[in-house]
Amino acid sequence: MFFEDDFIEEVRQRSDIVDIISSYVNLKRTGSNYVGLCPFHNEKSPSFSVSPSKQMYYCFGCGKGGNVFTFLREYDNLTFPEAVEELATRAGMELPEQKSGGKDRARRDLRDKILEVNKLAAKYYFAKLKSERGKEGYNYLVNRQLKTETIVKFGLGFSDKSSGELYRYMKSKGYEDSVLKETGLFTFDEKRGTYDKFWNRVMFPILDRNNHVIAFGGRVMGDAKPKYLNSPETLVFDKSKNLYGLNLVRGKQDKGVIICEGYMDVIALHQAGFTNAVASLGTAFTDKHCKLLKRYTELVYVCYDSDGAGVKAARRAISLLRAEDIATKVIDMRPYKDPDEFMKALSPEKFQERIDRAKSGFFFEVDQIQANYDMKDPESKTKFMNEIAQMCLAFSNEIERTNYIEAFTREYGVRSEDFKKLVAYQSSKGLGIDYEKRRQQREESLLGGKKKQEDGLARRQGLFLTWLSDDLSLFEKTKDLLGPEDFVDEPYHQVALMMYQQYRDTGRVEPAQIISHFESAEDQSLVAGLFNKEIEALDREDDKNKALNEVFHNIKNNSIDYRSRHTTDLADLQKIIEEKNKLKNIQLTLS
Repeated sequence: MFFEDDFIEEVRQRSDIVDIISSYVNLKRTGSNYVGLCPFHNEKSPSFSVSPSKQMYYCFGCGKGGNVFTFLREYDNLTFPEAVEELATRAGMELPEQKSGGKDRARRDLRDKILEVNKLAAKYYFAKLKSERGKEGYNYLVNRQLKTETIVKFGLGFSDKSSGELYRYMKSKGYEDSVLKETGLFTFDEKRGTYDKFWNRVMFPILDRNNHVIAFGGRVMGDAKPKYLNSPETLVFDKSKNLYGLNLVRGKQDKGVIICEGYMDVIALHQAGFTNAVASLGTAFTDKHCKLLKRYTELVYVCYDSDGAGVKAARRAISLLRAEDIATKVIDMRPYKDPDEFMKALSPEKFQERIDRAKSGFFFEVDQIQANYDMKDPESKTKFMNEIAQMCLAFSNEIERTNYIEAFTREYGVRSEDFKKLVAYQSSKGLGIDYEKRRQQREESLLGGKKKQEDGLARRQGLFLTWLSDDLSLFEKTKDLLGPEDFVDEPYHQVALMMYQQYRDTGRVEPAQIISHFESAEDQSLVAGLFNKEIEALDREDDKNKALNEVFHNIKNNSIDYRSRHTTDLADLQKIIEEKNKLKNIQLTLS
């Protein structure tokens, strides 16, 4: 979804950052700002600061920062449009009509209608579960050892044996067949008429990250087939882009996310206190699921069934997760089949022990591969070593690959240097290029792409931008002496351009608005840092003025030197010399 800049800015202005963040973080007023424990990293002393005047936050511990949109994106793992929509809703603002044709508007209207029907259906199923006619379903859930609060938390319901009751209910609410056909809740048949897709089943509502009911899963009562029936894909439901239980996972999961196979596995784990459990929705785990999980964590615990099919699915998931640079570990539940069965037999403490002992995805695959070879037979063992060497090539990061090679050689009693040569041989054989050359190229690429640490000059540019945002009188004092062109490094130059423009247009500087011009959360944190440079506490006025002039002259002299190196025009050079001479006599004072 696309929003115009004016609408985005109005949403930001109507969303007080202190009010928003205080609903997530316990803030305490200190001077003109609010402080609290950072929600993005573990700390004992508060280093997380929220500025009401700048409408931004910044953590001096981990460097995370931004405006109100950045916070929701980082904390609730929302996209930027989702954050805008969420804040607009909180502010009681109507979303603007998107600039699109009639077909797109009709599509959005239909999408909204489907979500309405799904929400109504979820309430209908939930009420039915508690009724006399839902007793069979309720008893089933109780016998599966689910607590009442768990049933409520997941909004579980029941569709009774009457195969047309939900359809008649929806018609009584005024919904037309053209809408109901698109929900996936009903079957329209010329001979049999229209009937409910789900009947005589315990119902599992599926919610997206914004808590919209987008689909359903149903577990049949008795032995009928299929045992589990899921909604078809609709305008609001794409199985490959959603995970069951993800709506209950809030914020970054530093301890990892557990990926399971079924609804009951997720519910059983949540009930046991493992609220970071999710499951794919009646479909194979996909690369889209990986990209979705990447927004929440850098570590995934694979907790699939311990049978052959589960092992095969686990290996596939490991490969996909590795491609997204997500670390994987595999939880061994044997002799139990799945998490639901495990929890019934043992306890949350025992499951935590299994998590603590979880094997890395790499060594899980090694174990599965080894089962196909006779390790006592030299020829078979050599083939095994060659296959593992090929597997090591999947690690594009040289350090990570070396770590796994060394771990493998320790585990299997192989000389590290010998196995590295085998990996190099497999690389050259499989790719037709020299392995050592490939390694050197990768190292050069990594060195070239390293993010430079902020040097002294860059820090001074950031300090002066902080001073400008804190003391607007500096704009007037330096208006004929310093401008955006004197901030020669990025992103300082781009930020300075926007600051000077804001001051010319409005007489104010709004850091939060400037942050919105940068797309990635990383860039927004970097820019937030420019407005929160820590300035050494100086008591004497003379010391403050001395620090100000030191920073000012450093930035200006660097700018003059930069321009002199990039011009050959004699008139420009003469002007630069005059400017440098004039600079010697300039001394600034703080108000």
